[in-house]
Amino acid sequence: MSSKAPVAYIDVRTLAHATEDSEKVQEAMLNALPSLQAHTIVLRRSNLTGHHGNPIELLETRIKDKEAVREALQKLASGLSIMDKELLGNEIGQHLEKGNLYIRLDKQCAYTEQIKLCNIDPIHVKVHFKKSNTEQVIKICRESGLIP
Repeated sequence: MSSKAPVAYIDVRTLAHATEDSEKVQEAMLNALPSLQAHTIVLRRSNLTGHHGNPIELLETRIKDKEAVREALQKLASGLSIMDKELLGNEIGQHLEKGNLYIRLDKQCAYTEQIKLCNIDPIHVKVHFKKSNTEQVIKICRESGLIP
């Protein structure tokens, strides 16, 4: 990856449903982020109401610190399996919009410190690139090791 940071920020959010322990959900979310930068990560919590009136807690953070962003990308790239990287690479067009890369991570796997793609009840990761050109974003994703 070039010395000039190609990513402006990374947003990470997930939901803690009434049936889940919100502390464990928070731990899963933090496990998906770089541990060296844990002290710079501020989690916001919002209380929401589900479709049937059930309480839901939204946990979210924005990583803007250049070093933390770099480490978060590195952790994603090193944690994803070859199969997940190939899947993401093959479907990259479905994950890109206006200079943002959208990735969904398995919350259960993140709790056990594994990085895995998942669509059901995920941890949502939005990587906001400084460039919105699709070809340039794909090139950055390749250089950072997110896709083959």
